[in-house]
Amino acid sequence: MTQRLKSLLPLSVAVGLLAFLWLEVSLNFSFHWFSDGDLGIGLSLPHNFHLIPPAAFVSWAMFFAAGADRAAAGKVAVASVIGAFSGLLLMWISPTVADLPDFWGIAATAGVLALIVTASGSLGDWYFIPGTFGGFATIVFWWIATGLDGWAEGGGGVGNSVDALGDPATAGSGAFGGVLSTPIEWVFLSCTATLLCGVLLGVVSTKVAGFLAAVFPAPSRTETTPAPSA
Repeated sequence: MTQRLKSLLPLSVAVGLLAFLWLEVSLNFSFHWFSDGDLGIGLSLPHNFHLIPPAAFVSWAMFFAAGADRAAAGKVAVASVIGAFSGLLLMWISPTVADLPDFWGIAATAGVLALIVTASGSLGDWYFIPGTFGGFATIVFWWIATGLDGWAEGGGGVGNSVDALGDPATAGSGAFGGVLSTPIEWVFLSCTATLLCGVLLGVVSTKVAGFLAAVFPAPSRTETTPAPSA
């Protein structure tokens, strides 16, 4: 167990460091650097395009699940885009089937899309079903968090501004009293961009781990095993 832990230490350090940097950058990007007005609580109103901190961890994990190499990066990037586009179809189609207050239109549309996403695995080894599901799930999660725009009329807010946030008619139904209200198209773009950031984080984490392993090599088994006594 000790030897296994030592061999994993470079990757663990790399992942921990990059996770810290990712959250620091993504949260500041959305709530300070790229925003649409001061909320008066020390934070700013996120722009319609923003980074979604947990979404990157989804594609980052998928990168490791796919093999953590160059081929895995390409496979997960493609899968994430396909999954996100499937989520965009869900946001477009389901409100035409049944809108607020009925959820069965979302459920039925998601079921059909999930069937298609899974069956598409027959296209070849390049099609990574888990990564596609991860991208699809990210859209579903963030669409709900940002107000189910389209399904709920004006759910994504109207005119992303502090003034609009103060009026229930334009604030939208996103989390934190409409702070996260986001139109459908921006949900898709924000999720897709963030998922691709996760793939990049995966690639960088393996590079950093390789560098750390070269600079601080783990002692071999023979070096750590005491010599037998005479």
